[in-house]
Amino acid sequence: MGFFVRKLGIDLGTANTLVYIPGKGIVLNEPSVVAVSQHDNRVVAVGVEAKQMIGRTPDDIIAYRPMKDGVIANYRVTEAMLRYYIEKALGKWNVWKPEVMVSVPAGVSSTERRAVIEATIKAGAKNAYIVKEPILAAIGAGIPIYEARGHMVVDIGGGTTDVAVISLGGIVASTSVKCAGNKIDHAIADYIKKTFNLAVGDRTAEDIKVRIGSAIPVEDELLLTIKGRDYITGLPRTAQVSTNEIVKAIDKELREIIRAINSVLQDTPPELSALWNVARG
Repeated sequence: MGFFVRKLGIDLGTANTLVYIPGKGIVLNEPSVVAVSQHDNRVVAVGVEAKQMIGRTPDDIIAYRPMKDGVIANYRVTEAMLRYYIEKALGKWNVWKPEVMVSVPAGVSSTERRAVIEATIKAGAKNAYIVKEPILAAIGAGIPIYEARGHMVVDIGGGTTDVAVISLGGIVASTSVKCAGNKIDHAIADYIKKTFNLAVGDRTAEDIKVRIGSAIPVEDELLLTIKGRDYITGLPRTAQVSTNEIVKAIDKELREIIRAINSVLQDTPPELSALWNVARG
C-alpha cells in the first residue's frame, strides 16, 4: 500500500465502518462488530468475520457492536476495532502514523467527541480530527455547502438519523434521532413475528428491507420467500412477504424520521427557509 499514505477518513458507524484513503477511495467497508473471548478478554475477530459469528458463537465468545446510536458505547472494544481497521487499510508494514478524520453524528456531546479522538489516537493515529456527519455527507453528495443558501441533508445510518440544514459551511439547525436502519430492521422482524408467528434474525430482516422494502405503497409489489423458526412448533418454516406489508411494518419508524425533518425545518431561520422553498420549486 506504500509508506507515504498518511491520511485516512473513517466513517465510524453504528452498523458499518468505512475507511477512505485519498487517491484510492474507499478501501474498507466492514461491519462495526468485534468478537471478544470472555475467557481471556481477547479480541477474536473484527468486521465481516465477527458479524458472521453473531448468534452462532459458543457462550464464551461475545460479538459486540461497540458503537451505539452513533457514539462509543464500549471504549476498549472501539479502540481495538479502530486499530484493526487502520492497520488493515494501510498494510501491516506501514511505519507512518496516519492523520485521521472521523465522522460523528451532529448531536454528539463534547465528552463523546473527546472519547472518539482519544480512541483514534490510542489506535495508532498521529492526529485525529472530528467532523460532523451532515457536513461530510453534504460534501460527499457534491452540495456547494459554502453558499448562503440552505441545503438540507438527511443521513439515515444504522443507529441514528442525522438531519441538518447547512449554509455558509456550517450547520444552521440540526437534530439526531435514534431511529434509523437498525430500528427499521427490528420493526420488520416484529411484524413477521406478529403476522406469521415466525422468528427471523436481524440479518434476515435487513435482507427483506433491502430486497423488497419501500416507504410508500406500490402497485407492482415484489415478493420474497423467507425462512424462520415457527414460534409454536419451534421448527423451521417458510413464509412469503410482499412490499406493501413491509410499508405497513415500518410506517411508525419512517414517521419518526419525518418528524425529525419537520422539527429541523421549524428551527431553520425564515430567510433560509424562504430561499430553500424557492430553490425547491
